[in-house]
Amino acid sequence: MTPADLSRCVVRAVRCAVADGELAAGAAVPERVVVERARPGGVGDYATPVAFQVAKAAGRPPRDVADVLARRLGAEPGIEQVEVTGAGFLNFVLPAPSAPALVADAISRDVRGRAAHAVPAAPADASGLGLRERVVRRSVQRLLYVQDATTAPEHLPECPPEYLPDVPVAPVARRDGDVVARYGADAASWAMLATPARETPSFSDEQLLVQSEAGEFFRVRYAHARSRALVRNAEQLGFRPEAGEVDDAAALLRLLADHPLVLEAAAHHRAPERLTRHLVELADALLDFQYRVLPQGDEKPSAAHRARLALAEAAGTVLAGGLALLGMDAPERL
Repeated sequence: MTPADLSRCVVRAVRCAVADGELAAGAAVPERVVVERARPGGVGDYATPVAFQVAKAAGRPPRDVADVLARRLGAEPGIEQVEVTGAGFLNFVLPAPSAPALVADAISRDVRGRAAHAVPAAPADASGLGLRERVVRRSVQRLLYVQDATTAPEHLPECPPEYLPDVPVAPVARRDGDVVARYGADAASWAMLATPARETPSFSDEQLLVQSEAGEFFRVRYAHARSRALVRNAEQLGFRPEAGEVDDAAALLRLLADHPLVLEAAAHHRAPERLTRHLVELADALLDFQYRVLPQGDEKPSAAHRARLALAEAAGTVLAGGLALLGMDAPERL
């Protein structure tokens, strides 16, 4: 079970508990449950506050609702452990992620095409919005649209709705009004989106202009470019990516497994900064992993090299999709 599967599994557990009478018939069954990585020092790998969403309509304390759901979820294959903590938080331990499953998931979830069509060229209600409002709201619109496309594509309109979500946004300071001219559209947008919407972004960081791994925005795009370079170099050596188990990429596997949850949480909270943080972590893990992908010295390409290459390519696909959701390009060469 992947973390994204876990979110759907929790929704199903709530629905079945209501249908079987374990929870009151009037209890609201959420369409989507946000499952997030447990905080440092917390219990298990992942956690969700879903019991608090359901408790009021169910007429029971959140802890009681969580106990009902924990009994059901504990019997689900692919969940190693379920524990209720605090006033009603559900905490989960999942098996270590499988590299082939994550590679397949990254390919199937490639959002670049959908992200490109998620924002109309001239939204009807964009007039009068400031630069940062447009950047943040369009990113949120992409996140919401892609989540709908992932969970319920049959309900999507043929064209995306011409609206910008109402996200309270602190404006760019007047003295920073020429940020696009100074930093370029993508780098300026990164600075705006990496800062929580209610906070004012600072453009005093010259790292936005530096083309080196010292800058987070550069690192994310560079990591994507490196993934493409690895594929090109492998072709010159006569081999191509082929999904398989990878036993020396724990951090990269964990971050790829978490990516669908990050997208859900970023859409749910209208918080694209969650996505920027995740992309930086993923880029750092890929840049560390890249040195183990290609054969070294007299080594011949092996199944292990093909599997590592498939994982690196999948990570690059996820980075490119994340940048597209932020409204940014992912160059193949830097």
